[in-house]
Amino acid sequence: MRKTILPLALLLHLTAISLHGQTKADTATKPSKIDTSVVLKKKDVIVVGERIPEVGRLEPIQGTYIFSGKKSEVINLVNTGANLPEKTGRQVFAKVPGIFVYDMDGSGNQVNISTRGLDPHRGWEFNIRKDGIITNSDIYGYPASHFSVPLESIEKIEIVRGTGSLQYGSQFGGMINYITKAVDTTREFGSEVVNTIGSFGLFSTHISVGGKINGTTYQAYVNKRGSDGYRDNARTVSDAEQITISRELWKDAVIRAELSRSSYLYQIPGPLTDSMFRENPRQSTRSRNYFNPAIYIPSISFDWKINSNSHLSFLSSAVLGDRNSIQFDKPANIRDTVNAATLLYNNRQVDVDHFHSYTNELRFLQYYDLLNQHSSVVAGVQYMNNDLHRQQLGKGSTGSDFDMELVQPGWGRDIHLKTANIAFFVENHLKISNDLSVNTGVRVESGKSEMSGSIVYISENEIPNTINHKFALFGGSIEYRLNENSNIYTGFSQAYRPVVFKDIIPSSIYERVDKDLKDARGYNLDIGYRGKWDVLKWDISLFQLRCDNRMGNLSTTDSSGTFLLYRTNIGDSYVNGAEAFIEANVPLSDDITASLFTSTSVMDGRYENAAVKSGNTNIDVSNNKVETVPEIITRNGLTLKFSSVSCSMLYSYVGDSYADALNTVIPSATGSVGLVPAYGVLDLNATVQVTNALNVRINANNVTDKQYFTKRPAFYPGPGVWSSDGRSFSLTVGVRL
Repeated sequence: MRKTILPLALLLHLTAISLHGQTKADTATKPSKIDTSVVLKKKDVIVVGERIPEVGRLEPIQGTYIFSGKKSEVINLVNTGANLPEKTGRQVFAKVPGIFVYDMDGSGNQVNISTRGLDPHRGWEFNIRKDGIITNSDIYGYPASHFSVPLESIEKIEIVRGTGSLQYGSQFGGMINYITKAVDTTREFGSEVVNTIGSFGLFSTHISVGGKINGTTYQAYVNKRGSDGYRDNARTVSDAEQITISRELWKDAVIRAELSRSSYLYQIPGPLTDSMFRENPRQSTRSRNYFNPAIYIPSISFDWKINSNSHLSFLSSAVLGDRNSIQFDKPANIRDTVNAATLLYNNRQVDVDHFHSYTNELRFLQYYDLLNQHSSVVAGVQYMNNDLHRQQLGKGSTGSDFDMELVQPGWGRDIHLKTANIAFFVENHLKISNDLSVNTGVRVESGKSEMSGSIVYISENEIPNTINHKFALFGGSIEYRLNENSNIYTGFSQAYRPVVFKDIIPSSIYERVDKDLKDARGYNLDIGYRGKWDVLKWDISLFQLRCDNRMGNLSTTDSSGTFLLYRTNIGDSYVNGAEAFIEANVPLSDDITASLFTSTSVMDGRYENAAVKSGNTNIDVSNNKVETVPEIITRNGLTLKFSSVSCSMLYSYVGDSYADALNTVIPSATGSVGLVPAYGVLDLNATVQVTNALNVRINANNVTDKQYFTKRPAFYPGPGVWSSDGRSFSLTVGVRL
């Protein structure tokens, strides 16, 4: 086997090649991922064995994007020892300060993260992309990303905080972009196989192929994974596939077509009360609940570097698919038992979201000379047309299997939210001197979302609702280079979050929704200092995130004096904080290197001019802490590298937080509110590069078997306590041919 592998072990990472293949002039105008293969073809530069830093920064100009002056990180997964098959967020994002990881619906299913006190539910405060393609299910109806990308297929993850949002969207969180592993275009065929086995029945296999034939580059992967889960009744089966074909049409012009799919079926073990969690965190309260998102993302793109000063890109994509849910949807303290009268279980609730989201984006970047400097400007237009069809409160079967059939026709809620929106944006990167650059930009959006349909407990004339999206967002950033290896940056950018579907749907006959709901508005503000010196590198910054017009419930009465819940804007909030990443890489000998890092964030989130419902009254919560905002999140690690062996230790600590705006400390009977206790988790991993083609990775997760939970959700997958995984082990073997 070894004799077969060794002659074929020259699969190269394009990122590593490009670092050595660029001149100093090239670095200032780094080509996009598609362009890189073209540049290499011209220069015929090959570099073997270069290690890429595990965390880096985005180039000031990359493709048709401007990142100068922005807070950014690039996580190179090819060098990480993180638990990739199970997408263990605290390991994957260990060196990105301030990332809050929400363990919600089964290890390995999806990544649920946030920054700066935002909501981590399926990352829906981020504009989430894969190779630049939007994966959010519906930005204006349900902005969560239900697409589950297998991290074995990913080369790096690009993260830009909210100050960069003018160019790609208006989310408070910023952008996350998953970049697929590059294809070795020097060969007609290459492949990679990654297999993992682990605790709780984990088995995962990832197979990818790719190459270049007669000017056409192709790539495809298949990923399968299954696990019984840490908790009882928490089984998952998942699969994902992708095929990509690209071709150079003429000099420096590439067309690319791609189809991605992901689907998983998760058996939901149900929420726990606090007493249940203390008694046995692995127990379940549900055995008949299931969740199944099945998402397709087709896209076609055109990328043309017209000349050394002009770059044009066009991307057309869609998010198509369903979010299927079948649950006995009751609080944790209500058991799902056989009905004594019927000798059957009670009927389950069936809910389906149908996604039809289409995006077209045209971008153009132009370099120009001014003040004896090479500056640039990017402008573009983005058009979205979405139809989110939500069918809920269907009467499901009394069975125990995944069965979406209704036992009686009709839905309790059958509604559409249709959105058409166009956005224009422009950002200018002005180089005032070799050391100082200033960016200014604006994004203008115009569109509307229209709701129609039927809800059985609401009169028909109360259903129609129209939300207009007409606004302009402004921002700017400055970067000053102190020397060759360090700079100061600062940025300000306004942000926006639309009123989403769940905000405008009354949940019961006793709820009313404000027809004049306002979209959340606010801004991100950063100032930081980053650089490297000798064995040290760092990025230390201060930030403020402000979010006005937050959504919530107030108590009110109708004209007859009947009590009602009124869903409306309840007030404003802010989060102040500091983020620090510091790493030292110290050579201990000719063969051994030690790397020590800390990635830490401190935050203070508070409400302003805000009130929420408590019982039948409204309570002023001004100056209360914002829910799910720990005062500290810190991850600290040590890595020892010896020849082809790397061993790492990671300790993650997250401070306590509140689950509601009232800052309730004592848990409720259902576990839905109360303090979320602080917790610390220790992980160990080791990676061995046996040959150029064969590597082995061992992960020991939560080695002290800490029993903890990260959040008390207010909605899906159910209010209460959701146990995070205890101690587990996994073994991964990767082979490249």
